[in-house]
Amino acid sequence: DEHLYERYRFSSEGMLYLCRLLEPHIKNPTRRSHATTVPQMICIALRFFASGTYLYEVGDAEKLSKNTVCRTIRRVVIALQRYINTFIVFPGHLPTVAIKEGFSKIAGFPRVIGAIDCTHIPISTPTKQIEADYLNRNATHSLNVQITCDHQCMITSLDARWPGSILDTHIFEKSLLCQRFQEGLFDGLLVGDRTYACQSFLMTPYPDPETKPQNDFNIALSQTRLKIDTTFAILKARFNCLRDLRVSPERASQIVGACVILHNIATIRKERVPNEYQLPPDDIDPFTQDHPTGRGVRDAITAEYFS
Repeated sequence: DEHLYERYRFSSEGMLYLCRLLEPHIKNPTRRSHATTVPQMICIALRFFASGTYLYEVGDAEKLSKNTVCRTIRRVVIALQRYINTFIVFPGHLPTVAIKEGFSKIAGFPRVIGAIDCTHIPISTPTKQIEADYLNRNATHSLNVQITCDHQCMITSLDARWPGSILDTHIFEKSLLCQRFQEGLFDGLLVGDRTYACQSFLMTPYPDPETKPQNDFNIALSQTRLKIDTTFAILKARFNCLRDLRVSPERASQIVGACVILHNIATIRKERVPNEYQLPPDDIDPFTQDHPTGRGVRDAITAEYFS
């Protein structure tokens, strides 16, 4: 398992589970003696996700050609996509009450069912027509990926289709998750940083806390929100390919989805968490104007829980 974990991020039991899960979708129909087997395919894809090295290096390690490696990774990514709605569900796999309790135990912040933020995933320079869209504030090309998580660092929603130039708050406003909150489909709150506008269902810090209760609210919210930073850190430590995806935006989006599904499978199966992971730097977009209804809910929570 030590050997497997270092190279593939899963134990032997975990890898056998993935073979059973994906076999119907990736098995080679041919009986040729040189056809790649299902365990080989899983090993190739996991080694690429875990290491992020060049395809020929993965091929050398697994004794296969670069073309075979490329085709295999693609096949595994597409097969994993089939399970996106099985393994990524909001507000999570646990009952809502359990999720609220889990978040509440962190710092006493009430009614939370998810922490939200975005993270940039570096990609290759896209084609000329769309290149400018993918330039982020650091003048590099990326996807800006929105994720929510629960108190156990399970990823509960994913939106990986936006270019790096798009602001976090815009991504949220256009997301299906925001629409579902606006329709009143969830009993609970999201917590986010000052990038986001404070809304009746999304709590953000007081921009200028003036009293001790407001300051205590901010501290509790910040400690609760830290779960999303930890989730990003674990995800990128598990799957080093996310530090630099040398592929087109569309392919990058699909690989991000595959890695998120694998992260959730690893979390459910209690696979080992990487020993060393670094919390991402707090990179905040320009502040957004709070909604009056959001301010009202924030004040009510402060009065009831932090006064």
